[in-house]
Amino acid sequence: MKEKQTPTEFEIHPLIKNRWSPRAFANKPIAEKDIKVLLEAGRWAPSSNNLQPWRIIWGIKGTETYDRIFSCLVDFNQGWVEGAPALMMGAFKKDMKNGEKENFHALHDLGLFMGNVSVQATSMGIAIHQMAGIDFKKAGKEFNFPSNYHVATGIAIGYYGGDPETLPEDLQEEETKVKRERKPQGEFAFNGNFKN
Repeated sequence: MKEKQTPTEFEIHPLIKNRWSPRAFANKPIAEKDIKVLLEAGRWAPSSNNLQPWRIIWGIKGTETYDRIFSCLVDFNQGWVEGAPALMMGAFKKDMKNGEKENFHALHDLGLFMGNVSVQATSMGIAIHQMAGIDFKKAGKEFNFPSNYHVATGIAIGYYGGDPETLPEDLQEEETKVKRERKPQGEFAFNGNFKN
């Protein structure tokens, strides 16, 4: 895995500290068994009322499903994602049981699912890069989702260690940055009232 500098204010677990989202992946295929391990990690994520509203579509490069997921990504993401050995889409059920009311926590639960997947992947030397740039309407139709589901993200999966020069020129600098950045805690966590 390519080392990145993660200047944490407090010591955190290495699986979290060392995780990052590359766009260039090593030229190494992903085994179906490894995809199933990642899905199993996600399966055990917490969810509101244990509804587990996440729905995942996945495909390995060279398969029809991979190509169908790829076709739903926006042009920008299609421009770099071709090197990913596997693709996923993350969707969630928007309503509660029997459709009686909206599940306001479903997107949060999908995020928890992917958080588990992310940590599990890092432990296996696998990287994931989540993408908001997906045509969710096209994806919903392409994969026969009912109207009470929303496709939220695309996910590229591969091994760390890809060659940044395989990427479009405008993305190479971003890929080779060594120091990672995040907002300091004081900008988003308040022991009291919200501050803008």
